[in-house]
Amino acid sequence: MPRMQLDIFADSREVMLRNDVLDALQRREAAAARAAWDLLHREFADAETAIPLAVLIEALAPAEGALPNPAAVRASRLQLTEQVAPAALRVFGDSAAAAWLGPLWSRLAERAAGLPFRAGHSEDHAAALWLRAGDWPAAAQAVARVESWRRIPAPLGWMAEARYRLEGLDATWAMLAELAWLSPGRFDELRRCLADPLLDRLHARFEASYEGEGRTADLAWFPAWTLTETPALAPLLGQAQASQQAAPEQAMRLLLNLLALERQGRHRDLVERRKDLRDLNPALFAAYIRTR
Repeated sequence: MPRMQLDIFADSREVMLRNDVLDALQRREAAAARAAWDLLHREFADAETAIPLAVLIEALAPAEGALPNPAAVRASRLQLTEQVAPAALRVFGDSAAAAWLGPLWSRLAERAAGLPFRAGHSEDHAAALWLRAGDWPAAAQAVARVESWRRIPAPLGWMAEARYRLEGLDATWAMLAELAWLSPGRFDELRRCLADPLLDRLHARFEASYEGEGRTADLAWFPAWTLTETPALAPLLGQAQASQQAAPEQAMRLLLNLLALERQGRHRDLVERRKDLRDLNPALFAAYIRTR
């Protein structure tokens, strides 16, 4: 019994010292956290959380100015994702870890702000880092500084995510369509990231009913197919800017025209445009005609 009481006391002491470190980390006071950690480590050198706590304390150290190139940004980004983030997850738990990491991502984004967009280092651009920080306005501003951003998949996807977080799905449909045409794979990644209920339901129906090739590339046809399933989205999808005029974009424009002709009751023109759709993509024509 005396030994059990001693263990309980030791456990309580260790928990108290660990909580002192956590409290200082939550306040983002590196010096106080270091002092509390030193005491914890001195009394309980084998504490399970000692190493992850030390990693978090080190992450609070002051950063030195702007980063000179994408390689330097990448090194800092990998340190955050591979070392600091796992430590924060272990120490704080999922949601609290994300909140604690936010200022670190913001600091890295600020240090990368002066670097231009480079396709080979897209994840090291300030806009991508602002998104990780959860600062949607800053991300949108960073994208807007990329020349021709609406013609490049990465910044277009970033802007679509920022717009979604700020204004919701209705404000994002046009850019989602453009992204699907430019990069079906990046569109699918963004769809998974957004986890929007309506978008996911439409995607599930598309996967179940569209008779394509069964590959991610089929998602280039998703905007056009969406009009066969939900014609009410025509005004929003119709705001998509002209892209590369590839077949999936032509199909969506054609479906917008078909829907307009149906409303106007122009049956002769409707027959001709339906033939055009059938010739362009029989699978999409079959999806369209099933709803008529």
